[in-house]
Amino acid sequence: MSYVRCLRGLASGVEYSADVPMNLDPVDGRPVEMVLDLERLAAEQPDAAWYDPRRRDMWRFGGLMALDIRDPRDAAHVVALGEGGTPLLDFNHHPSARQSGIVLQLKDEGRAHAGFGANPTQSFKDRGMAMVVAQARRLGLRKLAVPTQGNAGDSLVRYALAGDLSVVVAMPDDTPLPIMGSVAAAAHRFPGQVELVLKGPTIRESGALLKEQYVPRGWFSVATFQEPGWRIEGKKSLGLELAEPAPGERLWSLPDAVVYPTGGGTGVLGMWKAWDELQALGVIDARRPKMFCVQSAATAPLVRAFDSGADDTTVVEAGQALATGLNVPGGVGHFRVLQIIRASGGAAVAVAEDDIAAEFARLWRGKPEWIGPEGAACLAALPQLLDRGLIAQGERVVVVNTGSAEKYLPQLRHLM
Repeated sequence: MSYVRCLRGLASGVEYSADVPMNLDPVDGRPVEMVLDLERLAAEQPDAAWYDPRRRDMWRFGGLMALDIRDPRDAAHVVALGEGGTPLLDFNHHPSARQSGIVLQLKDEGRAHAGFGANPTQSFKDRGMAMVVAQARRLGLRKLAVPTQGNAGDSLVRYALAGDLSVVVAMPDDTPLPIMGSVAAAAHRFPGQVELVLKGPTIRESGALLKEQYVPRGWFSVATFQEPGWRIEGKKSLGLELAEPAPGERLWSLPDAVVYPTGGGTGVLGMWKAWDELQALGVIDARRPKMFCVQSAATAPLVRAFDSGADDTTVVEAGQALATGLNVPGGVGHFRVLQIIRASGGAAVAVAEDDIAAEFARLWRGKPEWIGPEGAACLAALPQLLDRGLIAQGERVVVVNTGSAEKYLPQLRHLM
């Protein structure tokens, strides 16, 4: 059964029922998260009995997820399409690893690898949207709306159709054509169930359109942080996978650093929540990876706030970013991302667009890896992190590649 106890405001601490659909915290307009009854989970499933490593998807964490797929009552709501369970690849051939002596690994959320799970739309967004659709089905919601830079909309359409829900997707008109085409094709094939609206120049304007025109007509917003913690719970599985034992081992452990491309930041909150819950269950100790949130220098609200010592971001003017998932000029959950960065001893770092392009070209021409531009941005940040002494020889560093280059081909073709 689900071990969710309640919803709780991230800033206010006020608790709400998890069985009533809500968006932002009415107290302060900030996000809410799902709170699990970890004491009950530990009592009823001791010695990590909730963990089933035989499954090759994110649902192998059982009762530590917001729905336990082993319980038929929860499983009835879940649309499992293979999401999560992605590999952690040895990436020590990268020049930054060879030159510095760091132990570099790549968490590949984009391309399928034999023997592992695979995100069906080749993006880490599938983790969050799998949970969104499952929770919506649990609460009887039938109409979902999402603003997106691309991948979140593509993912939500896939899961909504599989779960027999309707969805409206609003995206900027410069969204990568393969992603836009996927959503447009679904809208053509399933009229009345999928609707695509183009509104830009960024995700902020797309979100404003949905709030003004669709939410009043009964569509439930699942925009970043504006659903009740569901996307955090799905993305949490990424943090659980970074901690779980390697095949043949029993010890749960964490890397020394995680380098993560950060737009809205749900993944940062999800990973941190996963590690706090594992610690509460006695699976890991209090040590945490340094969190390095990477943004494009073209649109870097987190970096500006971090460098200035601010508690939250202010909206910046969006630039032109090769990594469109990073072209997010502000975020309602950024205050919490900044708290996590600072608590971890990490940093928010900006990478020049030319450096992102050069890194992607180098990766592709050396040995095509199908690493997306957001992943390339993280790899391009490594020299800066090393030069600033933020990571050092011998440390195990995980870079997260959040999606496949295949979804960005028109924008990337000139670099191949």
